[in-house]
Amino acid sequence: MKPIVSPGRVVGLDVARALALVGMMATHILPDLDLDGVTLSHQLASGRASALFAVLAGVSIALMSGRTARQRGRELAATSAGLAVRALLIAVIGLLLGEVDSGIAVILAYYGVLFLLAIPFLGLRAPALAALAAIWVVVAPVASHLLRPRVPPASYDVPAFGSLRDPWQLLTELSFTGYYPAVPWLAYVLVGMALGRTALASWRTTAAVGLVGAGTALASWAVSEMLLDRGGVRGTLAETFTGPGDQGAIALTLDRGLYGTAPTGSWWWLVVTTPHTGTPFDLAHTIGTSLLVIAVSVALGRLAPRLMAVVFGAGAMTLTLYTAHVVARSEGLWDGHDPGTFVGQVVVVLLIGAAYRLGRQRGPLETAVGSVQSAVRRAAAGTPQT
Repeated sequence: MKPIVSPGRVVGLDVARALALVGMMATHILPDLDLDGVTLSHQLASGRASALFAVLAGVSIALMSGRTARQRGRELAATSAGLAVRALLIAVIGLLLGEVDSGIAVILAYYGVLFLLAIPFLGLRAPALAALAAIWVVVAPVASHLLRPRVPPASYDVPAFGSLRDPWQLLTELSFTGYYPAVPWLAYVLVGMALGRTALASWRTTAAVGLVGAGTALASWAVSEMLLDRGGVRGTLAETFTGPGDQGAIALTLDRGLYGTAPTGSWWWLVVTTPHTGTPFDLAHTIGTSLLVIAVSVALGRLAPRLMAVVFGAGAMTLTLYTAHVVARSEGLWDGHDPGTFVGQVVVVLLIGAAYRLGRQRGPLETAVGSVQSAVRRAAAGTPQT
């Protein structure tokens, strides 16, 4: 029988993936406002959980493309072909989920584009990826700020198969104007790829990642607050606010979050750390929190690998469980917005993950997507089927 923890598997990454899944479920189920303003669950999870998912996607890409070893030639081409097919399959699943009346801004179609954008960088080592990510955090939001007024405005629809009727609208939303715009969000994937190219399981690396993450998160928030406290800045934001939300409550809007991008009426919008704005400070802050969570998760995974592997087994099958969660949120099914619904769904997700891990099985969608990706990769590499 296969072991619960297979050799070479970094259990802490499954812990982090499970936490990201639970965080996204919290933003989907629990109210974001109460009498005191933005709820604690929303303050903790909004923007951070989805960013953690994206950083972890980058780590997975690095692990499936040689880890710390640099791939070249036909091997790199085969990995690229497999990743392209994986991107397509995940995007198709995302479009299917977009047809479900769940009220959730499904992330998977954006993920598909992110995976495609990552392909040109598969051959880079950790230092180059980290440097590129740092540049991307600054340059991509500025480019988006300049470009978005020149492309169709966001529809705020969830990408679905019906979106294919207007491919230009769909492309601009997936890339720049939608809920999880892939071009700015590539910064998350590049950071994750750099992380996956390091000796992540060593205590020294884990500690360094945690310290860098905490420092980045704190510094980006502090500098953003300092800039926002300059005279007239918040007034300018209120005057130039566009999109869904309340122009008269700019302070609440900045705490609650937006819908993927910041307005373009003023350059001052680029200094906010507001969730789901894709500004340099938002990207830097959520990269920092993601690195901190990953570092803590990896440490827990090293201290108690078998226990963590079972308790957080959901992290090894997030594609399946995220899909199940979206379907369960369909109108008339398990669609409540209360703590009982949240706790119930989290318990179910963790129990399913634990059962699959104890049974030494992969999730159904992970198995299907992984099998097709592996077949394409072997075919591209000229490796006989086994």
